[in-house]
Amino acid sequence: QVQLVESGGGLVQSGGSLRLSCAASGRTFSNHAMGWFRQAPGKEREFVATINWAGGSTYYADSVKGRFTISRNNAKNTVYLQMNSLKPEDTAVYYCNVDPVPYRGGNYYLTPVVGDYWGQGTQVTVSS
Repeated sequence: QVQLVESGGGLVQSGGSLRLSCAASGRTFSNHAMGWFRQAPGKEREFVATINWAGGSTYYADSVKGRFTISRNNAKNTVYLQMNSLKPEDTAVYYCNVDPVPYRGGNYYLTPVVGDYWGQGTQVTVSS
């Protein structure tokens, strides 16, 4: 059974930093693109950042470009999101996602397919 477990969320002041981790278990995803999405209260879930299977191609939402960095360690089956210069508008539940189709690029989120994997989410709260 596939499990994605996010960690690293918490409460931080505006301008602070957090590093989220998402560890996958149940199968290896070294050949699959992975990403982070977030959902703020009363809003739809939105794309934050994605990375292709090899780690050489990344995509970011305009709202986080230059502040967030996505990376992965295929040996650990883990994807990370380093978040710097956090703002109150970054407050949301952050979800890890894995593309079920192997070898797609980091822009896989533009053509979602049924059967992708999601974690349970980790809360990030940024105070002003």
